[in-house]
Amino acid sequence: MWSCQHVLFICTVLNCVSGAASLIHVFGYEGKEVKISCPYIKGYESYEKYLCKNGCGYSDVLITTLQRNTSKYLIYDDTKKTIITVTICDLRSRDAGKYWFGVSRSGKDLYTEVKLEVKKDRCCDTVSKIQSIEEGLVSISCPYDSEYVNNLKYICRGNRPSTCLQQAVITSDTKQNGQFRLTDDRKSSIFTVTISSLTLRDSGSYLCGVQRKVGLDVFSAVELEVKGEKS
Repeated sequence: MWSCQHVLFICTVLNCVSGAASLIHVFGYEGKEVKISCPYIKGYESYEKYLCKNGCGYSDVLITTLQRNTSKYLIYDDTKKTIITVTICDLRSRDAGKYWFGVSRSGKDLYTEVKLEVKKDRCCDTVSKIQSIEEGLVSISCPYDSEYVNNLKYICRGNRPSTCLQQAVITSDTKQNGQFRLTDDRKSSIFTVTISSLTLRDSGSYLCGVQRKVGLDVFSAVELEVKGEKS
């Protein structure tokens, strides 16, 4: 059984081999992996499937179900569920672009378009800087677009968006976690994380995150400096 670490995103489009102009939009981070899954209609279980790029000529075919997996591309055809899955490993900016899922058959092959966007795994261009003192508290304000009022909010340490949600110190589902407390002012579209009983170890980078249903999450960056009490 093959595996590829740090899989980030699974995008599914129903009836992708029906001949309709379907589009799978996929997002990933540099250095990570992205998984793309596409169901197909029953009856094509024994047909060869493949992933290709650009014009889908012979030299554009990246991997097929008749090939062995490579260090870059992994392919798996679940014939029971009629789902073809390709994992692209170790993403780079050059991997961004247009791909196609193909099903080989007599006459014209069946295709589904895939658009892959690759972003750097760091954030952000603008960083808010705040200060506080040991044993005090600090409030980090995280504004968000009003369209995300019902979405999950969270905060994590560091500046890597790809692992932020998994390493979140608190989310809007928990609201209180030790020294961290999260409140969400839905009218103002601002969620606030209060950190109490500060120590010098609390200094560093934080990311405010808002989970999106489609695409990568939205982030803003904060740099916290905790100063020791003056003697």
